[in-house]
Amino acid sequence: MFNIRVYGILLGSKQEVLVSDEFIRGEKYTKFPGGGLEFGEGTRDCLKREFMEEMNLIVQVTDHFYTTDFFQMSAFNPAHQIISIYYRVESMDEIRVPLRTGLFDFDEAQMEVYRRTGETETFRFIPWNLFSADSVSLPIDKVVAELLKTGK
Repeated sequence: MFNIRVYGILLGSKQEVLVSDEFIRGEKYTKFPGGGLEFGEGTRDCLKREFMEEMNLIVQVTDHFYTTDFFQMSAFNPAHQIISIYYRVESMDEIRVPLRTGLFDFDEAQMEVYRRTGETETFRFIPWNLFSADSVSLPIDKVVAELLKTGK
């Protein structure tokens, strides 16, 4: 079974990279914003939907950046293979969700969501000079972060 994920690379105006800090099923992850492709949905539409659902943010999906080219088993279901597609995105509006400065800086409302659903997230920008493959948790995100930093 394949699990297709679509993620956005959003660079801020101050030489910074947007990441999502997520608390899922008792584990913490830092990753690029995005999520799962739904049946009947194109990859670009998926990414637009994910940014709207997660950040109430309209984005323009621009260039394709990377698609997984190696086997990656799902961390949540070993019967699934992950295929991740990354695009560069541009914000078409001001970001209105709270942006954090610290790692996994969840507020009480976000922790209440976690208690109800087992998942919560928050967003922050990482300055370009501090951003690296070590800034993100997931194996495919690490490849993308390295490609992004090296300009390849």
